Amino acid sequence: MPDFSWIIKMAFRDFRKNISRLLLFVSSIVVGIAALVAISSFGENLTADIDSQAKELLGADLVLENNQPLGDQPLDSLASKQAAEVNFASMVAFPETGASRLTQVRALSGEFPFYGSLETIPVEGDASFRQGGKKALVEGALLAQFEAQVGDYIKVGEVEFEVVGELQQVPGQTGITATVAPTVYIPMEYLEETGLVQYGSRVNYSQYYLFDEGTDVELLIEPFKDQWEIDRVDADTVEDKKRQTGRSFANLSNFLSLVAFIALLLGCVGVASAVNVFVKEKLASVAVLRCLGVSSRDVLLIYLTEIKIMGMAGAILGAFFGTILQYILPLVFEDFLPVEVNLGVSWISVGFGLVTGLLVSVLFALLPLLKVRNVSPMATLRPETADTSLLKDPLRWAVIAGILLFIWGFSFYLLNSWQLALGFTGFVVFAFGILWLVGQLIMWAVRRFLPISLRYTLRQSLANLYRPNNQTISLIATIGLGTAMISTLFFLQNLLLDEVRFADKDDQPNLLMFDIQTAQLEDVKQRVLDKGLPIMQEVPIVTMQINEINGVDKQENSELPDEERMGRWLYNREFRVTYRDSLIDTETLVEGELRKFENPGDSIFVSFSRDFAEGQDIKLGDEIEFNVQGRPLKTYVGSFRNVDFGQVSTNFIVLFPDGVLDAAPKFHVLITKTQTDQESAAVQAEIVRVFPNISIINLGTIVKTLEEILDKISFVIQFMALFSIATGILVLISSLIISKYQRMRESILLRTLGASSATVGKINTLEYFFLGSLASLSGIILSFAATWLLCEFVFEIQFRGAWLEGLVLYLGITGITILLGWLNGRKIINQPPMDILRGN
Repeated sequence: MPDFSWIIKMAFRDFRKNISRLLLFVSSIVVGIAALVAISSFGENLTADIDSQAKELLGADLVLENNQPLGDQPLDSLASKQAAEVNFASMVAFPETGASRLTQVRALSGEFPFYGSLETIPVEGDASFRQGGKKALVEGALLAQFEAQVGDYIKVGEVEFEVVGELQQVPGQTGITATVAPTVYIPMEYLEETGLVQYGSRVNYSQYYLFDEGTDVELLIEPFKDQWEIDRVDADTVEDKKRQTGRSFANLSNFLSLVAFIALLLGCVGVASAVNVFVKEKLASVAVLRCLGVSSRDVLLIYLTEIKIMGMAGAILGAFFGTILQYILPLVFEDFLPVEVNLGVSWISVGFGLVTGLLVSVLFALLPLLKVRNVSPMATLRPETADTSLLKDPLRWAVIAGILLFIWGFSFYLLNSWQLALGFTGFVVFAFGILWLVGQLIMWAVRRFLPISLRYTLRQSLANLYRPNNQTISLIATIGLGTAMISTLFFLQNLLLDEVRFADKDDQPNLLMFDIQTAQLEDVKQRVLDKGLPIMQEVPIVTMQINEINGVDKQENSELPDEERMGRWLYNREFRVTYRDSLIDTETLVEGELRKFENPGDSIFVSFSRDFAEGQDIKLGDEIEFNVQGRPLKTYVGSFRNVDFGQVSTNFIVLFPDGVLDAAPKFHVLITKTQTDQESAAVQAEIVRVFPNISIINLGTIVKTLEEILDKISFVIQFMALFSIATGILVLISSLIISKYQRMRESILLRTLGASSATVGKINTLEYFFLGSLASLSGIILSFAATWLLCEFVFEIQFRGAWLEGLVLYLGITGITILLGWLNGRKIINQPPMDILRGN
């Protein structure tokens, strides 16, 4: 039995002697643990607030929604309060300036929300709105965009409303939602007068219910669910809202935790590298202990105890900083949060961080630490490395298996999917493996091909990349992976933004007008032509739903076995289709043929988007009965098309032949292109003034909106990715300081042999330049590869190398490496050799 009291005493003695150096080990894992604890604590507090504020998120006990008027419901007599809302996308205009924009109009009656309130500036805006009259509440972002204010008027359809309040908070709405579709509330009593609800308008009808306190809403609505399913009525309760919102933010929290976990793994690589150097420097001490009769097991336990102290110290510091950091996160996530987060210490998250920090530091430190078992007493007389080959050491293989198992288990805990956890583990192994291979190849190439004819300072600095106690691989792995993460996000964001900047392309339309009624079509076309603008597309659209697929209706489908059942939402979905006998530029026929409809009584063959059909298991020849405004229409699947929905065009999932839907109720879409923002605004203002029911999408505005959203999303992700960069820099600092003592001996030798301070400084600077260059270039090349794969297989967009941004990242990271290296070595370079020797 080992004498644990003696082992602990020896560990503390050695720890006190090396405390300044061992604390550097701690810094490598502090950032990762801080990020993990911060995200975990924030997630715990957010989940609690979602549970406590779920009623305010929904605004009622029950919400019923449909795209048709709901009519009388059996619950009406059971509710203590009711409210109704009709919401739809429509243009609104500011009469004073003529400016207009597509918004989400919400016509409201009743006292909704029953929980929470419509927060406005001034605070009495909500009360004024409910007193009656032509008054509106308008999203603050919309007012700011057009420099309008409370007291101005806004035109919704044919009616002008006075803006009595600037909306600050709407139940369940986030800052991102407001960016995409600003909300305008108007009283329900004026909805018909606006003239906006016409055929083709995508309108949603909502009914809000408040029940007596203590009512079990889930139990109350159970008898009505089957009928609502048939009527395509969507019912949401407070519990549903909790689940939906909680699941969304749990996924976000888990993703961010994985990003933080990568930062922690980078720190652990730094720990393993530092412990490797530490072990090599302790070989002489280990050999002395072995001569005194201490077993290799006890020696291992002494240093393992030191590692545990180090790991616990790092975990405690990380948990402390993480608890503080969570108070910053609401500022980072403010545009994504639907609730107000009340922050506090989450002891579960703190405990989670402590256990994780201790476990990973021990696991990663064991890999190099196990080498001390192989030090023999004879090492006091002859030098030896105790570096047993990995292939011959089953215990080190067991540690590697433990590390991989831990990574998989941690990711499985977060993702709740063994496949995704396996994929994440594979990504980590692949990334580290590539960077390790790069480091090995660089050291091999320098050792093998370094020309002896090179200038001495250059040759010496390159040789230092493979010197004893070098940090080449650890720095390339940590800084390289951190660089790869943040640069991949940056490169991908720019590529996505380039894709959506279609409004500036010469051959692409940038103004889409929809909800044009048949009687208005010719007049609208003429006004566009009078402005000197082209009619690039004019397309009729008919709205319909599916009744049956191969003779199976919605009710029968729900009774089929799971493997035979079609997606339930397929029957609930509203299809907007067009009709023509030819394909357009964004379509390619891939299977079957487009069949014309020539005579009444002929079978009707429709064409589906191949991706949609494959996703819903729809096959050629399937019989599909559509419901066209109450009239059943039997069709057959005649062909599949590849449809490029990424292009600005009238792309449709379902295409009918000419002659079938000519007499069906329809509306029209018209597409044109303007040359300037001023021209676009003028056309928009005239069309909205004459035809207020027509909605217009200005793609230039959409691009700006997408840029805002991508900027907000990328800020959040890059904020987390910065933890990886910070960890890499900390590993760099600790690696440089840990190797400082080795550098002292080298510098003393060079200075003793007559090298000047300038020569030694030049060697060190060049070495840091090579280290920084190799680490940053490895990360940037890896990020280019990752960006290409994402473009090719996920986003299906053209990859374009961001060479200028890559150059900036390369210069920045290399510069930081040189600066830190110079700060670390300036004392050694500037002091006489004897002073350093006496200091040792």
